[in-house]
Amino acid sequence: MSLIGNILWLVFGGFITGLAWWLVGTVAFISIVGIPWGRACFVIGQLTFMPFGKQVVDRQAVTGQQDIGTGVLGTIGNIIWFIFAGVWLAIAHLFSALFCFVTIIGIPFGIQHLKLAAIALAPIGKTVIDKEQAARLHR
Repeated sequence: MSLIGNILWLVFGGFITGLAWWLVGTVAFISIVGIPWGRACFVIGQLTFMPFGKQVVDRQAVTGQQDIGTGVLGTIGNIIWFIFAGVWLAIAHLFSALFCFVTIIGIPFGIQHLKLAAIALAPIGKTVIDKEQAARLHR
């Protein structure tokens, strides 16, 4: 079922927003200082291409330990991210969600765009895992 959802998702804005994530990631890598943000862009961009069956969680919850992205530096990184790229990617997802909500079949895709818009605001310190792994983590 996830495969069918992911294929339909690409038509309902997933392909374009995934490319937007990868474009921002490429610009971040070119700037050298933006490499940590670029890495996050490519991880979330891959999720944006195929989001069904996946979930975003705090990396600290998965690893059980704090790292650079989950601490104070991660918070500072998310603030910088929000100003320069996060708000723009979130707006792209919000517009895609709006277009999806116009049709009945697009409502689940619109909800997914809203989830990705929230992730776009602060992706540093997050990781993408399978839904099964997330269910085990929550137990």
